[in-house]
Amino acid sequence: MAVPSPFEAVADGVRVTLRVTPKASRNAVTGMADTAVSGAGGGGKRVLKLAVTAVPENGKANEAVIKLLSKAWKLPKTSLTVVAGATDRNKILHVAGDPAALLPRLSALIDDVGSEGGE
Repeated sequence: MAVPSPFEAVADGVRVTLRVTPKASRNAVTGMADTAVSGAGGGGKRVLKLAVTAVPENGKANEAVIKLLSKAWKLPKTSLTVVAGATDRNKILHVAGDPAALLPRLSALIDDVGSEGGE
């Protein structure tokens, strides 16, 4: 069975499942995590974990997430949109563009993060 990925190709880009920790000591992509999914389907989903220094008020944490990921992925901030979970720590981010070009690029950057120490 394939390892679940936080990335999902959609018609006009890629959806990324995130778990965000606001009010952290620094802005960083902190790794991957598995979430448990209740219900008949069972199974979990892989999420990309982020930490941002912003407080979760008036969309400040969402802005920090977009700023962090646009810099990490070298994409314009305008191509990133929070499409679900605006007021939740679990979010879905839409990255606009060609999914065939975006998926390998984003996955490679995450692999780099996942392999940095952190035992």
